[in-house]
Parts: sequence; structure tokens; C-alpha cells
Amino acid sequence: MAQPSVVSQDGMLLAVLADEDTITGFLLAGVGNVDLRKKKNYLVVDSKTSPRAIEAAFKEFTSRDDIAVILISQQVAGQIRHIIEAHNKPIPAVLEIPSKDCPYDPSQDSLLTRVKHIAGFN
Repeated sequence: MAQPSVVSQDGMLLAVLADEDTITGFLLAGVGNVDLRKKKNYLVVDSKTSPRAIEAAFKEFTSRDDIAVILISQQVAGQIRHIIEAHNKPIPAVLEIPSKDCPYDPSQDSLLTRVKHIAGFN
């Protein structure tokens, strides 16, 4: 299996799909990026954001070759769970994170469920 190549000599990016407070924290930490085509590596999800828009952003992030990791709040991931579970490539890795309003639930985490299955802990 061929390893994905890194196209950017500066390294690869994190992408984030989460609520405004979580995105703001990551932007303050320096994670934000807007390229020459005005493409962002984050999506602020609120009550007005449709699952279709979240799904489109997730698919865009997984198709970009400059993104290594997608961080998605567990609450947002729940809205597109079927798409996340269908993602089977190692890069970009998809990691679910807690949000301010919704604590982390390990039983809902797709990656953790896969690891437990592979390790035989089911």
C-alpha cells in the first residue's frame, strides 16, 4: 500500500469541525489556515448548520492532500456518523473530541470502537 505523500513543504494541516468556542480555541493556538483559493481548514458548526453542510466539509477535508488529521467534536460527528464510519484511510486520521457543552462519550467514538474490535476487547 502506497503511503500518502506530503505535498506541502511546510507540513500538513489539522482540520477542525466543531462549535464556535472550540474553533476559536484552535484558531488562537495557530491551527487556522486559509489558502490562496480561500479554502479554510475549519468549519464552525452551530444550530443553523445543516448535516449536509457538515458532510460536504468533511468530504472536502478528507479529499485534500494537505490535511493529516481531522478533529471533529463528538456532537458534530453524531450528525454524520455514517460518513465517518465509512472513512477507512489512515490519512487524514479522524479524531473525535469533546466540546464545551457535550462531554466525551467513549462508546460513541468510531475510532475507539474500531481499535477495541481489532484488539479483541469487544
